[in-house]
Order: sequence, then structure tokens, then C-alpha cells
Amino acid sequence: SVKVEGMCKKPATYNLDDLIKGFTTEDRIYRMRCVEAWSMVIPWAGFPLKALIDRLEPLPSAKFVEFKTLVDANQFPEQRRSFLKVLDWPYIEGLRLDEATHPLAFIATGIYGKPLPNQNGAPLRLVVPWKYGFKGIKSIVSMRFTEKQPVSSWQIQWPQAYGFYANVNPAVDHPEWSQATEARLPSLFKTTKTLPFNGYGDQVASLY
Repeated sequence: SVKVEGMCKKPATYNLDDLIKGFTTEDRIYRMRCVEAWSMVIPWAGFPLKALIDRLEPLPSAKFVEFKTLVDANQFPEQRRSFLKVLDWPYIEGLRLDEATHPLAFIATGIYGKPLPNQNGAPLRLVVPWKYGFKGIKSIVSMRFTEKQPVSSWQIQWPQAYGFYANVNPAVDHPEWSQATEARLPSLFKTTKTLPFNGYGDQVASLY
């Protein structure tokens, strides 16, 4: 189930099938750039995030949407860790509503021609290809529409490295490494230049 709350006309806890009923599944191939300077090209299946947001009818006062991931230590061993724990759970991410309703923003339900497996974020995963990969929250079970900017999990952990917007920018280095180049998997040894907004600047730069 997915809990929807905050500034929208249809807050409720939805059965997943009911929430996404009627959406046409699309295939999209997107570049994905990790903040750790590696990248991939990934074939996703899913639907535009805008379709889901339009169904939930956010109020004019809503400026952001916050997502939370499933907390279930039986499925996610990392959530059981108490010693040297990296993050507090649930994992939280968010977008401005104009970002979330941009045509490129996507909810993935499949990958490589198959249903999305648990390790890739089943049943719903956010894909925002012009941002670093950590913005792509997995296993979404909550959406909250708000007037106030959410504080994301990695932003809490290390704000100098993981800002809220996290747009791919080769001119701004991570505190510990350059973001000017990336290793395109499966190779770790051949690098290519990183493009602003991960190469999607002609479509999204006007948002900023």
C-alpha cells in the first residue's frame, strides 16, 4: 500500500493496484549518473510521475512532494544495523512539484524488460535522470504534498555532499572527488566526461 497525505484533494492509504490502475506502461531508456562518479544506461518500464500526481490533485499551496521508503528489517538487512549505522530510516527524498511533474520524471515498475525486483526498488521507484542517482528513492510507500521543502536522508547525513537538488553538475566537485568525469559501467577503467544535468539540460535547465 501507499499512503498519500498532506496538501492534496485525495489523501488516503491506497492499495497499490488501485493507485496506479489505468496507467499505460512505457519503456524509457535513461542515463543514470551516481554521485560516486559511475554511470549506467538503464531501460526502465513504468509511467510518468506527473500522471500519478495529477490523479492525487495537489492543492495550489503544495510546492513539494516528499517520498518515504518501506521500513522492514526482515527484507532490508541494512535497516537492522545499529553499529556504524549510516542512515536513519525511513529513507526520505523529495522534489519540487515542477520537477516532479516534468515529463522526464518517471515511476519505474520494471527494468530490463522484467518486473522491478526487490533489490532495484520494487514495487515503485523514482527515476529522475538529470539528478544524481541517490534522488531515485526505492520501495516507495508514502507520498506527502507540502508547502515546505522536505529534508532528504542524505542531506541530513552530509549536506555538503548531498544537497536537496542534486542536479548533475561536472563543475561542482563532491567534497572527496571530482565530478568532471564518470566511469560508464560495466567498465571501471574507461571514463567519459560528465554532462551538465546528465545530458538532459536542453529539457530541464529552464527549471533552474
